[in-house]
Amino acid sequence: MSLFKARNWWSTVLGEKEEFDQGCLCLGDVDNTGNGQDKIIVGSFMGYLRIFNPHPVKTGDGAQAEDLLLEVHLRDPILQLEVGKFVSGTEMLHLAVLHSRKLCVYSVSGTLGNVEHGNQYQIKLMYEHNLQRTACNMTYGSFGGVKGRDLICIQSMDGMLMVFEQESYAFGRFLPGSLLPGPLAYSSRTDSFITVSSCRQVESYKYQVLAFATDADKRQETEQQKLGSGKRLTVDWTLNIGEQALDICIVSFNQSASSVFVLGERNFFCLKDNGQIRFMKKLDCSPSCFLPYCSVSEGTINTLIGNHNNMLHIYQDVTLKWATQLPHIPVAVRVGCVHDLKGVIVTLSDDGHLQCSYLGTDPSLFQAPKVESRELHYDELDIELKELQRIIKDVNKSQGIWPMTEREDDLKVSAMVSPNFDSVSQATDVAVGTDLVPSVTVKVTLQNRLALQKAKLSVYVQPPLVLTCDQFTFEFMDRNPDGIPRVIQCKFRLPLKLICLPGQPSKTASHKLTIDTNKSPVSLLSLFPGFAHQSEDDQVNVMGFRFLGGSRVTLLASKTSQRYRIQSEQFEDLWLITNELIIRLQEYFEKQGIKDFACSFSGSVPLQEYFELIDHHFELRINGEKLEELLSERAVQFRAIQRRLLTRFKDKTPAPLQHLDTLLDGTYKQVIALADAVEENQDNLFQSFTKLRSATHLVILLIGLWQKLSPDQVAILEAAFLPLQQDTQELGWEETVDAAISHLLKTCLSKSSKEQALSLSSQLNIPKDTSRLKKHIALLCDRLAKGGRLCLSTDAVAPQTMVMPGGCTTIPESDLEERSIEQDSTEPFTNHKHLIAETPMPDISPLQGVSE
Repeated sequence: MSLFKARNWWSTVLGEKEEFDQGCLCLGDVDNTGNGQDKIIVGSFMGYLRIFNPHPVKTGDGAQAEDLLLEVHLRDPILQLEVGKFVSGTEMLHLAVLHSRKLCVYSVSGTLGNVEHGNQYQIKLMYEHNLQRTACNMTYGSFGGVKGRDLICIQSMDGMLMVFEQESYAFGRFLPGSLLPGPLAYSSRTDSFITVSSCRQVESYKYQVLAFATDADKRQETEQQKLGSGKRLTVDWTLNIGEQALDICIVSFNQSASSVFVLGERNFFCLKDNGQIRFMKKLDCSPSCFLPYCSVSEGTINTLIGNHNNMLHIYQDVTLKWATQLPHIPVAVRVGCVHDLKGVIVTLSDDGHLQCSYLGTDPSLFQAPKVESRELHYDELDIELKELQRIIKDVNKSQGIWPMTEREDDLKVSAMVSPNFDSVSQATDVAVGTDLVPSVTVKVTLQNRLALQKAKLSVYVQPPLVLTCDQFTFEFMDRNPDGIPRVIQCKFRLPLKLICLPGQPSKTASHKLTIDTNKSPVSLLSLFPGFAHQSEDDQVNVMGFRFLGGSRVTLLASKTSQRYRIQSEQFEDLWLITNELIIRLQEYFEKQGIKDFACSFSGSVPLQEYFELIDHHFELRINGEKLEELLSERAVQFRAIQRRLLTRFKDKTPAPLQHLDTLLDGTYKQVIALADAVEENQDNLFQSFTKLRSATHLVILLIGLWQKLSPDQVAILEAAFLPLQQDTQELGWEETVDAAISHLLKTCLSKSSKEQALSLSSQLNIPKDTSRLKKHIALLCDRLAKGGRLCLSTDAVAPQTMVMPGGCTTIPESDLEERSIEQDSTEPFTNHKHLIAETPMPDISPLQGVSE
């Protein structure tokens, strides 16, 4: 047990599932006994008001029934409690309760009991103020130097200060530039209010300036405050602290000086009356509450600071004097005199743990046993250490953090796609052109071996496919003893008919690909059942596909050779049918028991068509930046014209508008037109990115077939070419892919150690054009053609000069190098139409198939 734990003097738990905050705790002699004993007053967001007077029989006792003097339900949430002289005509202490829309002042009184139940306490409502605005917090004091009574100032959620002179409302003022309310405190020495604005500045406002400023029945603009009656509200002093403040406290232990303490998110500050920093302290932990109090040393101030590590630190100025551990995270801390015990620390947590504690240590009765000394054998220890290191290394290589069986058996995820479409389509867009959009149901099953908690299921499909629901959370399903997040994946294939319909085959097409195999051609009817009518000879050599929206793809199988041709008018449409063909061929031959089936691609990689899609996507990105910049300029112009017109309309002497209204109308139309253009460009950019993704999948597939890459190498290509699931203006596809390919060229595909020493830029910015990216893609294909292999291990970083025959082009790092390699690097990878010229296939009827 730690010596530095807070000594529990008295504690209790308030209610069930109630919430509390820093304003919900208050100490004071609220029943006016005059004996100097403080009562603990607690309010909750559930509206319960409780008053305690602890008197435990022995240290550490829990709450007894007689400790609770009063408990009443006020129905409205209690935001803050204060004790002060809030009733006119008397200097007795009363209790002020701040609700979200109401301020109530109560008197608390006790009646001596004649029976064993003891004294009885009750509260009486003295007065209340219904607030027109939602309250945030309040402060009180002798505003303006009044004697014998306290005034109340309430800050609303929209930054208005409302001052109440006890039973009457005095005035309300808006703080200039207020966006979000901050903590509020009153300094009696300077007669000013101190708060922290949303600009992260400590601001001080004199009470006299607030009292004589323009009345704030409703929020007014700066120009109206200049022209209206009264004075403009000005700030006395400001100090930029650079962070949001949690609380403010004013400490004044003598008349000579006072200090303003501000608790920030990472620091706490001590300021002078004029806003100058007296000292500041950077905190090691995230604070939750604080309380400055009087120090025994002359000229110093002690501060209690609670943090989210269940610790309470005591500082003397900036020096840490004591640290004590609490059983909960405090959101409010107070110091008072309870049951003749002075200096009791009262803490309250957000879930209602109320504790009275004191500082100190208890003697530790534990005595460590003596350890038998023995002679050390360093040789044996060295052998044992090496053996343990070998065991750890083997375990990390084979199993990872957990054993594989445990990881696989804890939770299993399986997905089953319904063989039939939904009878009523669940698609958000019912139709695309003249085609109805179908929907299919996917059943995901989760099987768990252990009691699990907070399992989150996320489902992702590639655009333009959409889901009716993509996030599911199971509260009581997952268990992870080490607290480390674990991810389990399950992939499933959707039916081709979801986005593709049978179509009429086409003889001619702009884009064609030929896939070679090592087995006899298979009837397309057995590969794609449902996409063609069965013929008499049960052999279908040509098949047409039509995507939703109108795009057509034709698939032809050769009768004599072992080739398949895919052709379409759009380059990006080739990928889906090509990928489906390869997958279905592999599944077909696996069912036949043939294991040596392989596909290959012997033509040139169609980089030219791929580069055209890259240029189109990049052009839309540049166009989007220009449109957004132009829209921003027009919006600034629109607001400037609005301010001019508002000034003219508020002027007491009418003046001509000088066609400002016409200019406002024209600018408004331009803003609307530019906004429509931005939306249209964003839609076009989304469609272009979807096409680019499809074309990228096709290029990766062809490179893998061309160079017979392993699945791991194909995965590296996919990670490099498809790093983003969504394209944005801040981080786009071009700069991300260029950085990834440059890294591959610099490491595993490098030609020499000189290339490995080249440093890549650490920032990803949108490039000026796509020429560098296209040259890097061509250079990547060139190095793969010359024997380079993709690998992420450190061994692959070594130069591969003995593997790649011939001279290889280095990564261009200057304009001269780029011009020198431009011709050499792109020569072998031109338009894929050269493939058609090299391996001619006769034009034949689609119904006859391909014969060579």
